[in-house]
Amino acid sequence: MIGFVRSAFSPTFRDVLPARLLLLFTLLFGLSLVSRVAGAAELQPLEIATKSGVRMFSVEMAVTDEERAKGLMYRKELPDGRGMLFDFTPEQTISMWMKNTYISLDMIFIGGDGRVIRVAENTETESTKIISSGGPAKAVLEVIAGTARKYGIAPGDQVVHPLFKKRR
Repeated sequence: MIGFVRSAFSPTFRDVLPARLLLLFTLLFGLSLVSRVAGAAELQPLEIATKSGVRMFSVEMAVTDEERAKGLMYRKELPDGRGMLFDFTPEQTISMWMKNTYISLDMIFIGGDGRVIRVAENTETESTKIISSGGPAKAVLEVIAGTARKYGIAPGDQVVHPLFKKRR
């Protein structure tokens, strides 16, 4: 009669379960780190209420000094409806430039209450010319050049995103 003999070196499923869970956790954690390092950005919804209607965007966030310094540099394209929201909390006069930025952008400067305070349209690519908010701003939304004109985005328009205080 042939039977199965368990040796001291044959672990059961119950014996290897903790090791397998640890391996799975390590792999998932490692993949999440790799995706962050590789530049995979989580997109967040943002809307702008203009005189002609509400416009929806999907934005990447730039919140650290490193993320704000790099911004959209070295990108070859930016689809319509996409952008990057730079968080400069607390409100301050913001200065931007287009060094190493290969695509022309519209820069939308936004106050702490979510109101658009200035729009710099069709910025010059690869330029070190300073583009200022012109006053205290909490954030800058960068979108592909022509977006502000296309959708009628102008000072006074309301931006809705968790970064900004809700109007009362």
